Amino acid sequence: MDVEIGLKGQVREEVGRILNKLLADEHVLYIKTRNYHWNVVGPKFRTLHEFFEEQYKILAPIIDDIAERARAVGVLAAGSMATFTSDARLSEESGHPDADTMVRNLLADHESIVQQLRKDIKRVDDDLEDAGTADFLTGLMEQHEEQAWMLRALLEKPA
Repeated sequence: MDVEIGLKGQVREEVGRILNKLLADEHVLYIKTRNYHWNVVGPKFRTLHEFFEEQYKILAPIIDDIAERARAVGVLAAGSMATFTSDARLSEESGHPDADTMVRNLLADHESIVQQLRKDIKRVDDDLEDAGTADFLTGLMEQHEEQAWMLRALLEKPA
């Protein structure tokens, strides 16, 4: 069926590629956050165990929203772990670092997503003229900025 939303086929395909790359990054971040939730140890265990759970619960609907946005613009959403791991710009975590390293790693990933989203927003809005997806990505960027702020606060020393 034709998708008649004011975006040409090749534009929709490019928007879809951008969304599917983001979907892959979000999956890697989600799995890494779950891994840390399950495997954090030490004196900060309870605080971080609960905090990581809050974070992955925020990521789950983001993942769904990205896939649904891809479908709304008329492209298929990626849906396999093989695709996610090959398309992701973030790297998986194979080990179990100490608690502070976990926080630093998640912070770096959220900041990386924010930086990529800034580029994607500009591309989608300016080059592809898809204001809807640009607005959608802006909302996601704001959520990742907030999560990064919360992670950063865990690493700061009290005054």
